[in-house]
Amino acid sequence: MRGFVLYSLIRPALFRLDAESAHGLALKALKLAGSSRAPAFPASLATQVAGITFPNPVGMAAGFDKDGEVPDALLGLGFGFAEVGSITPLPQAGNPQPRLFRLVEDRAVINRMGFNNKGAQVALQGLTARKDRPGVVGINIGANKDAADRIADYATMARLMAPLATYLAVNISSPNTPGLRALQDESALTELLDAVLEARAEVCGAGGPPVFLKVAPDLEPADIDAIARIAIEKRLGALIVSNTTISRPALHSAHRGETGGLSGAPLRDLAQQRLRDFRRATGGAVPL
Repeated sequence: MRGFVLYSLIRPALFRLDAESAHGLALKALKLAGSSRAPAFPASLATQVAGITFPNPVGMAAGFDKDGEVPDALLGLGFGFAEVGSITPLPQAGNPQPRLFRLVEDRAVINRMGFNNKGAQVALQGLTARKDRPGVVGINIGANKDAADRIADYATMARLMAPLATYLAVNISSPNTPGLRALQDESALTELLDAVLEARAEVCGAGGPPVFLKVAPDLEPADIDAIARIAIEKRLGALIVSNTTISRPALHSAHRGETGGLSGAPLRDLAQQRLRDFRRATGGAVPL
C-alpha cells in the first residue's frame, strides 16, 4: 500500500517525461538507493518451478534491467524474482528513438527497443559481483541483430551466463529484431536448444541452471504443438508465455499505429489463451 501511494504521488511527474527517459530515471534511482534485504513472505506464496523456490509469484520481467545493474535492488522491493536482459554478446544501440510509447488510454505500452544493451562483458561484471547473494535472478539471453550466426550467439551467452544465473531464459520471441521469431520454427528451435544445452553443460556439467524458453503470443496451433513437443523432449525447465504481440486489438491512444510489440491490458485475453493452448499441448508436463 505504501508503494502504491508513493507511485500515485510521483506518477504525474514521471508522465511528463517521455517513457524511455522515465525508465532511465527509475534505474538511476534504484542504483542510488542501493540494495536492501528482501522482505519475508508467507510460505503460502512460494512456488516451486524447475527446482527453484520462488518466494512469491510476482517478478520483474526482462526488459527493465537490461544490463543486470539492479537485480538485488529489485528483490529488495519485494519482487519474487528479477529477470535481467536481454543481454547479447556485443553491445548494441537498439532501434532509433523514439521507440517506447505509453498508450495511457489503453493501459498499454508499445516498444520497439531492439535488444539495446551494453553487451555481455559489461553485464558480467555486475552479475559476477553479486553471484553469491540470495534471490532468484534469471538471465535472459539474446543474439545480436547483425550476427552472422544467431544460434552461435545464444550458445556464447549460455556459456558466459549459466554459472551466474538461477535460470537461463532463451528469448526468441521479441518482434523487434528482424528474423528472430523465425527461430521458433521447429528445426531451427531444435538446433538452437541443442546448442544452448550443450554450452550450459560445458561450463556447469550436469548441475547447470534450468533453461526456460520465452515464446511469442502470435503463434499458429501447429507452432504451439511443435514448441510443446520440443520443450518436453529437451526437458526444458519452463516455458515463458508470452512476450509482446504484433497484433493490434481495438486501441484508443494516438500511439496505436506505432510499430513494435504491444503489452499491457489489451494483451490479457491473447496471453491467457496462449497459456491455455500451451497447457493443452504440454499436458502439464512443462511449467508455464
